[in-house]
Amino acid sequence: MQAMRPEPIRGPADPLRRRLLLASLSATALTYGCNTLRAGPHFASDPFTLGVASGYPRANAVVLWTRLAPNPLQGGGMDPTPVEVDWLIAEDEGLKRPSARGTAIARADDAHSVHVEVDGLKPGRDYWYRFHAGNATSPVGRTRTAPASGESLARFRFAFGSCQQYEQGYFGAYRDMARRELDLIVHLGDYIYESSWGARHVRHHTGGIPTTLAEYRDRYALYKSDRDLQAAHAAAPWLVTWDDHEVANDYANDRSPVTQDPVQFLAMRAAAYRAWYEHMPVPASMRPKGPDATIYGRYQFGDLLDMLMLDGRQYRSHHACLTGTSASPLADCPDRGAPERSYLGAAQEQWFAGAMRNSRAQWSIVAQPTLMAEADRKPGTEHGYWMDGWDGYSASRRRTIEAMSAQPNRNALVLSGDVHAFWAADLRADFAEAKSPVVATEFVGGAITSQGASLASVANMLGKNPHLRFGRADKRGYALMTLERKRCDVEFRAVDDEKNAASAARTLANFSVEGGAPGVHLGS
Repeated sequence: MQAMRPEPIRGPADPLRRRLLLASLSATALTYGCNTLRAGPHFASDPFTLGVASGYPRANAVVLWTRLAPNPLQGGGMDPTPVEVDWLIAEDEGLKRPSARGTAIARADDAHSVHVEVDGLKPGRDYWYRFHAGNATSPVGRTRTAPASGESLARFRFAFGSCQQYEQGYFGAYRDMARRELDLIVHLGDYIYESSWGARHVRHHTGGIPTTLAEYRDRYALYKSDRDLQAAHAAAPWLVTWDDHEVANDYANDRSPVTQDPVQFLAMRAAAYRAWYEHMPVPASMRPKGPDATIYGRYQFGDLLDMLMLDGRQYRSHHACLTGTSASPLADCPDRGAPERSYLGAAQEQWFAGAMRNSRAQWSIVAQPTLMAEADRKPGTEHGYWMDGWDGYSASRRRTIEAMSAQPNRNALVLSGDVHAFWAADLRADFAEAKSPVVATEFVGGAITSQGASLASVANMLGKNPHLRFGRADKRGYALMTLERKRCDVEFRAVDDEKNAASAARTLANFSVEGGAPGVHLGS
């Protein structure tokens, strides 16, 4: 962990103690290994080109993030020397009422990123923060701590989105998101794309397909240089998971359709996971160890909701039914329903079942990468399923949905991404049985920019899968969810034209879910 322990600000009564403690922190930081720390470098250009971010709020804590990168698309532009980065968090936007401050060390091994885990904060309130290094000061970001565990919370509002292929559009959805006062933003994967694809590109990736740590770092820097994405990060704390494009398209555990050598692929995965960590506002517990990182977990927000963040890539069984290397062809075979196959991996499945049983919140939110509802996609009377999604792991899906039925308040909501469309669905343990009870409700929040399926494809899926209650793939955007004690409201927000940098966003559709009665209710 790079950050020094935060110093609480105790007010004007003890300025001498504060000066002594800050001096002690600075002295402690002056040596890192055999390198001399640069306490005050002079930057010829702004080192905070990638903005600021916060995430993983707890009742008394939050993670603050930034990265020093004066030349972000050329490796960052920093020399290898560690640098002191001062940080401050305050109770007001003008930073006149500081709550804590300290010093973190930006190191070359971490691409000069810093992850500051600030504790000792007050629950359920807004804070503002900034960083300072040498002669440079970062923008100010807003964050918010979680309400205290067990606190009776009347309302909680957050946004969720995924799939932001940089070349296929501008991030106007994030500009719209940043203008709203949100308690939280949830990202469901495909934060970057490793490859170039799709039609009508409006901007371009730099470099080729990344395979090394330096190349993944530059790809993150390109995406994070977008001002609208920076604004959304600075507007609210984030929780994040990953999907496939953070590493390689359609990879499953230690196997990639495009990199057949497993040793080579795991080296790529290690580099990709490391770059993901370096650019996300995540705690040190998520720091990868080679090609492995534990990112799933449970986050409580008063007594109103538990947020369960899942990892759908790292532990899954290899693809079923496919003879070649591609996961794209629609297929069907008995193996996709084999009970030993798992989408989450045995350990994560067991953890999830326990978390659902033990949840006492009014709502349990399951945030995970891709459409969970069954989706027979092949036109006509034949059955065809996409093996890279939950349909390739149908027994595992059934166990996961059945685990949701153990939620005491019968209020499980699933947030999904990946499929480049807006969907609303009723989740049943047995999709083949019309009388099987609805256990949970699923919402897929579209894609920030990534190209969607055809109108005919969506119409076919709606026709063959009655539990899919709504579908649109012709618009890009995100979703807003508002939770109250007895009701959940969801608004799908879509930009008019993702190819237009100035495009406005507006409501595409509204839905509601009644407390204790899972299932989609379509709004006007």
